[in-house]
Amino acid sequence: MTAPQPTAAVPADPGAGPDVGPAAGERARTPAVTAAGARTDRGQAPTPGPAPSRSLDFTLLAVAIAGVSMSAPMIAATSAPALAIAFWRNAMAVGALSPVALWRHRGELRHMGRRAFALSLAAGVVLALHFGMWLPSLNMTSVATSTALCTTTPIWTTLILRLRGHRPPGLVWAGTGLAVVGVLVLTGIDLSSDTRALAGDALALGAGLAAAGYVLLGAEVRRTASTTAYTFVCYSTTAVVLLAACLVSGSALGGYDGETWLKIAALTVAAQLLGHSLLNRVVRGLGPSTTSTAILLETPGAALVAALWLGQTPPAAAYPALGVILAGLALVVLADRRKTA
Repeated sequence: MTAPQPTAAVPADPGAGPDVGPAAGERARTPAVTAAGARTDRGQAPTPGPAPSRSLDFTLLAVAIAGVSMSAPMIAATSAPALAIAFWRNAMAVGALSPVALWRHRGELRHMGRRAFALSLAAGVVLALHFGMWLPSLNMTSVATSTALCTTTPIWTTLILRLRGHRPPGLVWAGTGLAVVGVLVLTGIDLSSDTRALAGDALALGAGLAAAGYVLLGAEVRRTASTTAYTFVCYSTTAVVLLAACLVSGSALGGYDGETWLKIAALTVAAQLLGHSLLNRVVRGLGPSTTSTAILLETPGAALVAALWLGQTPPAAAYPALGVILAGLALVVLADRRKTA
């Protein structure tokens, strides 16, 4: 995920709980209506309805996509090795999360459970694999081909769900395919017979698969863990793996000027803390299919950010591609609503 998004029982997110009616044999009481429009019996705490939570999830998803869309343009504008940038964005995110995770969530971390902890570690490893495969592929094959192959994430997500026994509705397959077509409209794809280019293509395809694993593992962990606890363990693991990769590859981890450090810090806030962390927040409510399909919006989003910030003229296909991706995402969301109706 470009440069990314990305639940035992912890308190449910607002709107996740059902309304509670009178107990058997208990005298019925007149329900009160809260400001949010949810009904509650007198003497009980208000229970928000599901609609506000879903609306909040989509709002946070939009913020997350805006955040990860900053990734590629900011990396392009930062004078540091790509693997080092990937390491520092995760390491800085861990530093920002540490006070909250180790103070307010220390009890949850202590009792996280072996399975949730192991899955969080695995998510951190596959996120590091995503960065470690995608970033080098940009120097081995064309940027357009690398981007197109890396954004096969929702296809891998749907296939993995199918292999695990889930039966995604036809609308999910149609929406996923349509959204990928939207990316191809924007980036195109130019497969080469050159050995180095083919290796780059394979790396980009592997990065897309790794991103799917990251989304699915995050969705599983978020069933029983908070966003803070999960991302703290995940990003810490990613930082350790990427640090090892930097040391092995000889990527310089320091010696940058002040402007470069500011750009890395900005990248951490935008793409990691707001981008990936919010994707991990909403995947619990929206599900992996909707979340991974929405990540495709990063491609036209990055083109628009590059136009506004770097002065690069966006391709003529950027706007129709955005419309096609949104149409595909709408089909996936519609399928999810039909399933839960």
